[in-house]
Amino acid sequence: MQHLAIDLGGKESQICLRDAKEKILEERKYPTKRLGEYLAKQPPSRVILETSAEAFAVADLARAAGHDVRVVPATLAPSLGVGARGIKTDRRDAQVLSQVSCRVELRSVHVPSEQARAWRTLCNSRDALVSSRTKLTNTVKSQLRCRLVLTHKRRSTATPDQIRSLWTELAGSVPPHVERQLLVIAMLDAQITEADKEIRQLIKPNDTCRLLMTVPGIGPLTAMRFVATLDDVTRFETAHDVQAYLGLTRARTRARAASSART
Repeated sequence: MQHLAIDLGGKESQICLRDAKEKILEERKYPTKRLGEYLAKQPPSRVILETSAEAFAVADLARAAGHDVRVVPATLAPSLGVGARGIKTDRRDAQVLSQVSCRVELRSVHVPSEQARAWRTLCNSRDALVSSRTKLTNTVKSQLRCRLVLTHKRRSTATPDQIRSLWTELAGSVPPHVERQLLVIAMLDAQITEADKEIRQLIKPNDTCRLLMTVPGIGPLTAMRFVATLDDVTRFETAHDVQAYLGLTRARTRARAASSART
C-alpha cells in the first residue's frame, strides 16, 4: 500500500507519496482546491492528514476516492517527529508523516459527518453573534456608567430602546456613536432570533434531540451541540467513554491505572 501524506495549506498543500518500503515516489506542491482531482487518480492508498481547517473536507474527498484516511491530531504530530530539532517546513512535515505511516499503524481522530459539521458551524455562528452583541451592549452600558448612569446588570433589561431613553434623559439626545452601536445591537438581536428558529426547525425531526430536551435545562441549542459533538455514538462503548470524551471525568485508562495501583 502507498502512503500519501499531505501537509495542508490554504492555497497549496505539500504532498509526499511513499511506497510500502518507504521509498519516496513523489514530492510536490499541489493546489489545495484541486486535491480531489489528484486523489481520484491515485490507487487505493493510506492518506495521512494533520488536523486543520481543511482536514475534514480533504478527508471526505480521499474517502470518496477509495483511500484509507487517517487524520492525525496536531497535538500528536510533534511526538511523531514533526518539527524535530526546531526544523519545521511543509516538505519536511509531509516526509515525516508519510514515513511514520509506513512504520506505525496511525490512529485517526473521528471524522465528523456532514450533518455534525453543519450543526456545529451553525452553533458557532450563533455564538459569534451573541458574543458580538454582548460586547456592544457592555460598551454602551459602560459609556453610561462613565456619566454615573446605571443600567440593570442583566442584558435583557438593557435593550436598545431603554438605553436610548436613558441617553435622552441625560443629554437630550442619543450621541451618533452610541446610536450606531444600538442599531447594530438591534440587527444582531434579529439575526440571533432567526438562528434560534433555524436550530429549532433542524432538530425537530431528530429523535435524540427531542429526548434530550425532556431533561430540565436542556434546550434546542444544547441538544444540537450535544448530538453534533458525539455524532456517531456507536464509537463509544459505554457512557463512561462519553464522559471522558466530553471532559466530564478522567479517561478510562487513568481510572483503570489508579484501580490497579490500589489493588
